[in-house]
Amino acid sequence: MNILFVDGYNMIGAWDFLNSIKQENLELARVRLIEMLAEYQSFTNIKIIVVFDAFYVKGIEKKYSDYKLEIVFTRENETADQYIEKTVKSLISRRNKVWVATNDSQEQWQIFAQGALRKSANELLREINDVKTIIKEKVKNTVEERPINKIQIPPDLKDIMEKMRRGNKT
Repeated sequence: MNILFVDGYNMIGAWDFLNSIKQENLELARVRLIEMLAEYQSFTNIKIIVVFDAFYVKGIEKKYSDYKLEIVFTRENETADQYIEKTVKSLISRRNKVWVATNDSQEQWQIFAQGALRKSANELLREINDVKTIIKEKVKNTVEERPINKIQIPPDLKDIMEKMRRGNKT
C-alpha cells in the first residue's frame, strides 16, 4: 500500500495561496488543503493521512475521515512531527511504501532514517497541480468525444429534419 503523510500546517505555511487564506481564516485554509489532497488521492490511489498538530487546536487527539482522507488532530503537547514519526515507524513494511510531505528538514531526516521517503511542500504542490491538469484534460476529452445526440443521425437526414422543423420544404 502507498501511504502519504502530510504535515497539514506545514503545507499551509509553505503554499503562498493557503498561507494568505490562513491569515484571514485558518479553518478555510485547512478545508481547502483537504479538498486538494482528496482530489489528488482519488486520482493516485495513495492513502493520505493529514496531520494537524495541537499547536493551533487545543484538546484531545481526534481522528476522522473526510473525503476518504484520514485527518488527525494530535493531542495537546504532541506535534505533528511526533505523531508522524510514531505512526510511520509502525507502518513501514515490505508491503507499505510511505512518504512524508513536510518542509521541516529535521523531520525529513528522521523519517528517512526510519525508511520512509520524503516530499517537500513544493514537490507535493507540483504533483497536485499536475494531477489537476490531467483531470481537466480527461474531462475535456470526454466532453468532446461524447455525442451531442443520444441517437446518431446521418448528416443528410439531420439536414432534412432541420428544414422540416423550421417549416422549409425540401
